[in-house]
Amino acid sequence: MYKNSKHTIIFPLLLAVGVVLGILLGQFVGRNRAETQLRSIISRSGMNMTNKIMQTSMLIEHRFVDSISMDSLAELVIPLMMQELDPHSVYVPAREMQQLNEPLEGEFDGVGISFNMASDTIVVLNVIANGPSAKAGIVAGDRIIEINDTLVAGVKMPQNDVVKRLRGKRGSEVKLSLQRQGISDLVDVMVVRDAIPIKSIEASFMLTPEIGFIRLSQFARTSHLELLKALVELRAEGMKRLIFDLRDNSGGFLDQAILIANEFLPAGKLIVYTEDRHREQVKEFSDGTGSATDLALVVLIDEGSASSSEILAGAVQDNDRGTIVGRRSFGKGLVQSQIPYPDGSALRLTVARYFTPTGRSIQKPYTNGNDYDYDMDIVRRYNNNEFFSADSIHFADSLKFVTPKGKVVYGGGGIMPDVFIPLDTTDMTRYYAEVTGRNILYRYTLDYADRHRKAINEVQTMAQLTALLDADKTLFSDFVNYATAHGVKPVMSEINRSRRVMEAQLRAYIGRHTALEDDGFYYNIYPIDDVLKRSVEILEQMPLPEPEPESEMVSKVLPEMVIKIKK
Repeated sequence: MYKNSKHTIIFPLLLAVGVVLGILLGQFVGRNRAETQLRSIISRSGMNMTNKIMQTSMLIEHRFVDSISMDSLAELVIPLMMQELDPHSVYVPAREMQQLNEPLEGEFDGVGISFNMASDTIVVLNVIANGPSAKAGIVAGDRIIEINDTLVAGVKMPQNDVVKRLRGKRGSEVKLSLQRQGISDLVDVMVVRDAIPIKSIEASFMLTPEIGFIRLSQFARTSHLELLKALVELRAEGMKRLIFDLRDNSGGFLDQAILIANEFLPAGKLIVYTEDRHREQVKEFSDGTGSATDLALVVLIDEGSASSSEILAGAVQDNDRGTIVGRRSFGKGLVQSQIPYPDGSALRLTVARYFTPTGRSIQKPYTNGNDYDYDMDIVRRYNNNEFFSADSIHFADSLKFVTPKGKVVYGGGGIMPDVFIPLDTTDMTRYYAEVTGRNILYRYTLDYADRHRKAINEVQTMAQLTALLDADKTLFSDFVNYATAHGVKPVMSEINRSRRVMEAQLRAYIGRHTALEDDGFYYNIYPIDDVLKRSVEILEQMPLPEPEPESEMVSKVLPEMVIKIKK
């Protein structure tokens, strides 16, 4: 999903243009020659709105009494224009383009570490295997004290500034001065920056002997290839059923959603179609080469699942291919095209709407120019009890659609799951809010990793992680003592009520500090994840898809419905 936050509009664009034009006309009063020139320009152009904007720009550039940067003026005016359109059309200045595109492109140039600054010190959590830092000898647990002889520890440097110092052009060097356990002096290393892959699949592991779990965080340039790799690895471990987690996945590249949907669908199935302002449609069909058509499938969504996530969930639901579990998705059915400018900036302009295979538009209602009301939709859902009860969610009968197997689905505001799982807040207490809100629980896991660094760095499998955590019988009591020392008074009734959640989070964060990274996190969150637990129950009762006969549907598709999947 492409979206920047927009501020309240002070002056609508037309008023701004009118004021500027009025000022210029006022300047020309009594100046016959200038007034004649202006009238001549206006007369020749016909004075439509496009020409008014162009004329105003030309007049300011050539006649305004002071010199002014037209580029700077454009940077102010273009965002105003975008604010009058739908909530997802935005102007992206050149200085923001790299930051916005980088997560979707699948790589960046850097040193290859993940780190945390919870205690105002850069703690290396993990080092990418065979990456620049690993080759330079950096290990998990190291503290970065200086970057290129500039002190970065204990000076409250913003994390973005640290990232900028660590990243740089591929092949360039950066000097890091490290504090390492057991060594009194700083350890200096030179790291040669290189391409660092960005994974869009955060986690991929076996939950049970037959059920695999894959979590996709965004639809990036490499997502489809990452999925293929994950499927091969999980099949080798015995996977016959899959939970595909799209919760909080806000979208990304449309083509990746189509390619991934193609992996799960038999030949000739409509995946999605888009429709532009001229009612012209482009339809995307599965081509029969999908590698996961034999897997029993559950897809997880919630209010943070948007755009490409909804395309994939809609394709699975409308084709009766799997079961959608969770809460109602965001509701973004608008397609943006990125149009670059020569200076490196770009316009992300809404150019079409997309529809699910049954013909549903799942775009939630909006009013052009009113982003505040649009952004408040999630808050309204919460206040209306929609996170906690499916009965609180209402759809108009006019938005009712039916899948080929007779399942009723609705358009007009996100994907409604087949199985609704309410948000669970029963274990939330004031004590829990204190230790998580003040980051004490997470800081404890960093301290734990430091105290058990040798054992943490040796963990390579889930079995090893489980054995390490199960062997520590004082983990939870030690955490409570740590929280007390950091100002959170123990309240035993609240601790006992929230213990299940806090223990799972402690184990999950410690798991993330190992080489297993996010696999170690989600594996340990599973016991308190009601959506995930219900999905396992559903999959265990779900029959495996029957093998499809060699389909003749592809050859029978109408000529205008061309198969567009490209490998």
